[in-house]
Amino acid sequence: MPNLPRTLTVIIPTLNEVAWIASCIDNVSTALPRAIILIVDGGSQDETIRIAEERGVTVISSGKGRGQQLHTAAQHADTELLLFLHADTLLPHNAQQILDEYFSSSKNQIATFRLSFDHSTWFLRACAWLTRFDTVFTSFGDQSIAITRDFYHQIGGFPPWPLFEDVELLRNARRQISVRSLSAAVTTSARRFQKHGALR
Repeated sequence: MPNLPRTLTVIIPTLNEVAWIASCIDNVSTALPRAIILIVDGGSQDETIRIAEERGVTVISSGKGRGQQLHTAAQHADTELLLFLHADTLLPHNAQQILDEYFSSSKNQIATFRLSFDHSTWFLRACAWLTRFDTVFTSFGDQSIAITRDFYHQIGGFPPWPLFEDVELLRNARRQISVRSLSAAVTTSARRFQKHGALR
């Protein structure tokens, strides 16, 4: 008898993401039609919350800081799987099939998608290519982290840090299990690279 698909909550942290939140929610609704979408907002002063609520998405409030936001939302989720997704990132069209296949095995507890950017330079293409390898230098929350809820709590979840909370979560996971790279890429905004410069 084949394993049934696992239940899934997609957790999206927001802080003034009016430029991205509508396309992010619409993308998740299409790519993961069975998923629950949970927005955790850190105090937006723009129309982020209104746009999310108009799309029927649950919005909860948290203190500011992505680590705290993500962990707060994870405490609210009661599905078997959690997917942490940045508001400026889009899932591949076949995300549902990929996650169903990967998590059909009880041995698989955590994975990241590979990365692509919405703007192309040689540096960004190189960064994206390296995300197929799991190391402390190449795996980040931008790729979207999929994890079973039980394993998330087992390793302590995200620390309440404003930065590098994703690095710490993945490091704690590696102490017990391999973090796999899934066979498709999410597409994320290159806005930080464009604003601050690629190397910085």
